[in-house]
This record gives sequence, structure tokens and C-alpha cells, in this order.
Amino acid sequence: PALSAGVWPGSGWNGKNVENVSVQAVFFKHILDLGYTHKWGIRLARKMCYAVGGVPHQITTLAVGVSLQIFLLDVVQMEASYVSMILFASQAWDAVTDPLVGYLVSRSKWTPIGKLTPWLILSTPFGVLSYVLLWLEPPGSTSQALNVLWFLTSACLFETLMSCYNIPYLSLNMFLGGDQRDRDSATAYRKIVEMVAMLLASLIQGQVVAVYNTEKQEACQQLDQAHETTPSSSSPQTASLHKTQRAFLTSAMVMAALYFLCSLVLFLGVKEQQAPLSSADKVQLSYLTSLKMLICHVPYQRLVLGFVFSAFAFQMSLGNFALFCSHAAGLGTQFQHLLLVSSSVAVPVWQAVLLRKGKKATVFIGLSLFIPAVTVVACVPSNLPVFMTMCVLMGFSMATIILLPWSMLPDVVDDFALRHPSCQDLEPLFFSCYAFCSKLAAGLSIGISTMTLQFVGYKAGACNHGDGVVMALTVLFSPVSVALLLIGMIFFCFYPIDERQCVQPPEQKTTVQIDSFHLSLMIRLH
Repeated sequence: PALSAGVWPGSGWNGKNVENVSVQAVFFKHILDLGYTHKWGIRLARKMCYAVGGVPHQITTLAVGVSLQIFLLDVVQMEASYVSMILFASQAWDAVTDPLVGYLVSRSKWTPIGKLTPWLILSTPFGVLSYVLLWLEPPGSTSQALNVLWFLTSACLFETLMSCYNIPYLSLNMFLGGDQRDRDSATAYRKIVEMVAMLLASLIQGQVVAVYNTEKQEACQQLDQAHETTPSSSSPQTASLHKTQRAFLTSAMVMAALYFLCSLVLFLGVKEQQAPLSSADKVQLSYLTSLKMLICHVPYQRLVLGFVFSAFAFQMSLGNFALFCSHAAGLGTQFQHLLLVSSSVAVPVWQAVLLRKGKKATVFIGLSLFIPAVTVVACVPSNLPVFMTMCVLMGFSMATIILLPWSMLPDVVDDFALRHPSCQDLEPLFFSCYAFCSKLAAGLSIGISTMTLQFVGYKAGACNHGDGVVMALTVLFSPVSVALLLIGMIFFCFYPIDERQCVQPPEQKTTVQIDSFHLSLMIRLH
């Protein structure tokens, strides 16, 4: 009767008509759903379209991280203290809004196109516009205060709209269908595409920075020839920066076009799947109660703390890598491309390793490679073959922190669902708090690095820098990052979910899911 009436889990069955529903029929339908999901999994085309959806966040984040500091310091001619305030405040604002957006997404109603998809559609056009505004100076503005207000507002607006896109997108991993292996595979595809996107974005930004460096060298040469008065040092450099400003704006338009196209591919190629166990009688929790439950969940605590310190370490090291190569090693900034290429190659390698060794063991193997790599680079930066080899090793280690924590997070969500079966639809909050910690680590890294360089005497647009700047870059690049990474590995050591639980045989997983569903039905009946 239930089969013919269309009374399925997740289609409006709220427990009030239990007496009219055949438990055996519903249970049989759930068995069929599990068998179908396991047999067919997630199609490759859907995985690729889902992976393309991660491109907008990666390319815009890389462009902001690499070029916005240069743009504000040397193109807008803003003081370093104001630049540090804008960068840290925007990152902190972004980190604070992530959990709020996650909670709002979790409270959203299901629509004909899904629960997460409307957020992706509505945020995309406004996010594209706000990103372009981030690279535009206020017309006719000569006031430092007005420039600070303009770029601070633009940065916070863009980060808010990007959160409205990225949090639903990350949560979509739990609504693609398939089992845990399928979700892990989709995550691996996403990370590979994101690494390729980061490489493309770095090439685009590299062209912009090349224009800037060329004009800066010309200004320095004119300064050396005319070294009579101080005003002559700023005049030619300021005049030459108009071309650099146009280059930044052109790259922003290209990034905005990629942003829109990739969002369109995601919307057309991925159909959001409703959770098979969702029902209308779920418990609605308040924002603070939901956060408290997440914070008190021990596996989530350990995973987040390990991820935060590890991400902080990588951000501190790689965020200063370009300046370290230029001023400490004297080798230029092209080695960032080598890092991205090696990371892209390493993602499928680590995906194969985690299937054999487990996720927790793979994390320790990958992160351990980073310590000798940055130590050798800091000690012998002038040896080019050794430098390139260690850069490849750093890229392989970087792929670990890119892939593994995001592959471990769905396991924590599943563990939470088993422990709290009445608390549903909290997946966006899990992913948003995770993104919050990642962005907080990035903001701290940028703020601390910028203030440290200002303290040791770094001058924006200067042709040469003293030994204090070189020493500060070396310390930030290696010793500080190694210490932070070791703290993160300690937290990963106490991560309680065994990898054998994360990679169960399909038959065992199906049995566990069926038993849990049958138990929940019996509880509702009584």
C-alpha cells in the first residue's frame, strides 16, 4: 500500500500517518534505494560538473591573495598599515559570516531545484559584480580615508557573496548521491580541477605582476639616473602605474567571466539529490545550539584544530614564498607555478594512497614531507637543483592539506548523524565552520606577515631591501611554519575516527544503514 501510495522517506512522510503505512514496504523501498545508489554511484559527468563549480572560489581567492596586496600598496599607493587592516578585516569578516550563512542555508526550504542550488544561482551575478568593483579605484578620489572605506567595503561585500556561493557548493558534496567512496572520488576530482584553476589563475596574475615588475624596474632605473631629489623618485613610478592598473582590471574581467561560466556549468550539470532519510519531523535547532553541538562533537574538534594549525602553517610559508624567492633566494617568483603543478599531479596519488592506507595515515605521510622541504630550501636557497626538488616535495605535501581534510569531513558528518539522528540538515553548518577556520588561518597569516614586514622596514616599491627583511622572510617561511605544522599533526594524532571505519566494504555499510533506518522506524512506531 505504501509503495502504490508513494509514501516514501523524504517525500512528506511525517510520522503522523504511521498506522496507515506498511513498515515492511517502506523498509523494502529503502533497500532498493541503497542498492541503486551503490550500484550506479555518481556519474563521471556529474563529478566533473561538480568539480568545475569549485573554480570561482579558487581563482578569485588566489587573485586576491596574490595581487590585492600589491595593488593596494603600489598601485593605489596606500600605506602598509591600512593595507594590513583591510586584508585582515575582510578575512575576519568572511570568517564570521561563514557560519551564519551555513546556518541560513541549513534552515532553507526544499525547492523544485533543490535546497542549495537557489543560493548558488542568486549569489553568482552579484558576486561577479562585487569582484570587479574590488579592482576599481573610486573615480576622482584623492583622499586616503575614502580609498580605505571603498576597498574595505568592496572586500567585505565580495567575501560575503562568495560565502553565499561557496558554502552551499561545499555542502553539495553530501547531496550528490552515491556512497562514501563516490563522495571521496568527487572530492578528489574537485581538488584536481581546483588545482588546475589555481595554476591558470596564477598564470593570469603572473602576467599582471610581470607588467608591474617591468614598469617598476624602469622607474628604478630612472631613479638611479636622476638621483637628485626625493620627489623625482615617485614621479616616474606613479606615472607608469596606469598601465598596471589597467592590467589588474583586465584580469579581473577575465576572472569574472570564468566565475560566471563555471557557475553555469555547475547549475546545468549537477542535480541536487534529496537525502534518503530526510523527513518532515526533524528537530529545528537554534543557531547557538547548533554551534554548541558541533563544537562539542569530539571528532569535529580534533579535525578542525588539526586542519587550522596545518593550514596556518602552509599559509604562513607559501604566502611568503614569492617574496622569499625574490629577496632571499634571488630566483624570481616563477617557482610558484612549480608548486601548483606538482600539487595537481599529487592529488590523484594521495587519493590512491588513502584508499590503501587510510585517511589518517595518509595525512601524516603527506604532512611530514613538508618539514624537510622547507628546512632545506631555507638553508640552501642558492642551489637551484636542490631548490627545485624541494619545491616539488612541498607541492606534494601541499596536496595533502588540500585533499585529505576535506575528504575526512564527510566522515565526521556521518558520525554526527549516527550519534544525533534527530538533528538533520546541519551539513552546511559543518562545512561553513570548516571554511571559517581555513579563512581565519589565512587572515592571520596575511596580517601577521604584513605587520612583520612593516616592522622590519619593508618599503613598498623599494628597489632593494635590507638584511632584516630577508631574515624576517626566512623565519616566516620555515621555522614558524614548521612549528605550526607540528602542532597540527599532534591534533591529527588524536583524531578518533579510524580509517577502517571510513572505508567500509559496501555490503557492511549497506547493512549498517539498513539497520539504522529500521531501528528509527521502530522507534517512531512505539
